[in-house]
Amino acid sequence: MKNSYERFIRPLLFSLDAEVAHHFVIALLRQASYFDVVLRTLKAFQPSPKPKALFELNFPNPIGLAAGLDKNGVAIPAWAALGFGFIEIGTVTAKAQLGNPKPRIFRLPKQQALINRLGFNNDGADAVAERLRRLRGSGRWPAVPVGINIGKSRATPLEQATDDYLYSFRLLRDFADYIALNVSSPNTPGLRELQEPKKLSELLQAIGRKPTAAPKPVVVKISPDLSSTELEAMLAVCEENAVAGIIATNTTVDHSSVPLQFNQEGGLSGLPLREKSTALLREIVGKSTIPVIASGGIFDAESAHEKFQAGAQLVQLYSGFVYRGPRLLREIMEG
Repeated sequence: MKNSYERFIRPLLFSLDAEVAHHFVIALLRQASYFDVVLRTLKAFQPSPKPKALFELNFPNPIGLAAGLDKNGVAIPAWAALGFGFIEIGTVTAKAQLGNPKPRIFRLPKQQALINRLGFNNDGADAVAERLRRLRGSGRWPAVPVGINIGKSRATPLEQATDDYLYSFRLLRDFADYIALNVSSPNTPGLRELQEPKKLSELLQAIGRKPTAAPKPVVVKISPDLSSTELEAMLAVCEENAVAGIIATNTTVDHSSVPLQFNQEGGLSGLPLREKSTALLREIVGKSTIPVIASGGIFDAESAHEKFQAGAQLVQLYSGFVYRGPRLLREIMEG
């Protein structure tokens, strides 16, 4: 049975261009974040608490907002009011960038999927850090953990990727409860090469060497398209560098489930990713003790339960939230 969002709000949003609708919703939530009366209204969607401890952090529930919905961290209080147990903003890059040419987000309603080739469009680390500094000073900083997802600037050569990540890390780490390293987006040329053991080890060692009085948990967001051999090598590097967690997974370049006439270049997310991401999750849990945050194809209580049964400690929503709306959080927790 469809909820109110699916019956009334989604048809209106889906009548708009996908990226226009995205910016419209973010603008509304950004404005909502400034008004206590609106935030109290949004709390009607909150699920009952089910606390979870991980990375020495306390999560009021195990359902998080995946990176990509709020790239610039403009609506953090609103996401918390809606009931997310943690919020991951980004992907943020060292340099501000416009991303790839439009159109670059495509809906596939019959498949309950999205294809995006956004290319890390964001305001850049300096601007995001200043925004987060103002939010913290305003007293509106949420009580839930906030993760910051960082990636490589498109203009930065791959051989200088480590310095690029370090620039963002240095600016943003004080505002983050954890830092997520995005080395798996298919929409920045060459980025997935950073999953290779040598390059990933260099990046993780550099991040680990940054002097800090209070080290932040570092998690790595990985591709669902890794082979078993590639995954094993990557897990070994993550274990050697004491990575706190793995986000499984990013979008896929496997579009075999998409009808040819609807296919577009970019990363595929949504229900078609469910089986692939869960299979990789099980493989990680079977080969490593590193905690896993599951993302990919979570649309209802059953698909969320599948992730937890496979060994996930936390889950994240993106496409499922676009298609099912804020009622999805309560549905998952009640299920």
